[in-house]
Formats: sequence, structure tokens, C-alpha cells
Amino acid sequence: MTHADDVTWMERAIELSRKCPPAEGAFSVGAIIVGADGTELANGYSRETDAHVHAEESALVKLPADDPCLAGATLYSTLEPCSERKSRPLTCTQLILRSPIRRVVIAWREPSLLVADCVGVETLRAQGISVVELPELTVAAREVNSHLLS
Repeated sequence: MTHADDVTWMERAIELSRKCPPAEGAFSVGAIIVGADGTELANGYSRETDAHVHAEESALVKLPADDPCLAGATLYSTLEPCSERKSRPLTCTQLILRSPIRRVVIAWREPSLLVADCVGVETLRAQGISVVELPELTVAAREVNSHLLS
């Protein structure tokens, strides 16, 4: 994927994040899984199916865990994958690590507002996952969450 491709997919993920039902104690996040050939495999957003589902989780659950397309796929998430979670047994970071996905692109790191020290990016990188940050889209991704950040 080129940088321009990454930007285009992240802009689409930001649009998905706008579908999230607002919540006082949770960020609105969009996620898209894109195959190596540039086709969208799945997408999801926070609170898409229930009050506790995260965007990455919502996208990942739509594909079989052994789907061969996941091996060369990129996961785009508007926010750093969570590394701490109370509502589910596995964090989004753990779900990504259990999948064949080896590339993740994010728009911004999770601020310490809800989790004191999110280490999703560091954990993924320590396990050999390529993580790309797109700081030029941070403002757009944060804007969707202005209800929490004001």
C-alpha cells in the first residue's frame, strides 16, 4: 500500500466512526480490513452490534480467523487498538495478534483520558506487527470524539 492508499482508507474509516452511537465513556472508532490486493474485506465501528463492541473487534469477527486473505491484509483503525479492556476477555491488540494480520495503520494514539497508559502500538510492534501512524489525519479522527475531549 502506498501512503496515498493509507490516507484514502483511513478517511473511509473516519467516516465509519461517525456512525458510532455516542457514548460518555467510550471513543467513536472506525476500522477497515483491506486485503493485499486493495479490496475491502470487512469493516466495523464502535458499538456497531452492542454497547461494548470495539471497531477492530467488529471488523475482525466478520471474517473467518483462518481466512487466507488476512495474511497480507492491513487493518486501519482511527484510534490505537486498545491494550486494556473491562468489557471483553481480549483486547483489540490481542485480537489482532491472534489474527494473521501483520500491518496496522492508525490515525492517533489513545489519550490517557479513559486508559492511563495504552500500549497497543508498542505491544504490536514488539510482536513484529508493522504499525503506521498517520498524524495528518489525527485532527479528523479526534473531531469525531469531541464530545469526550472538550
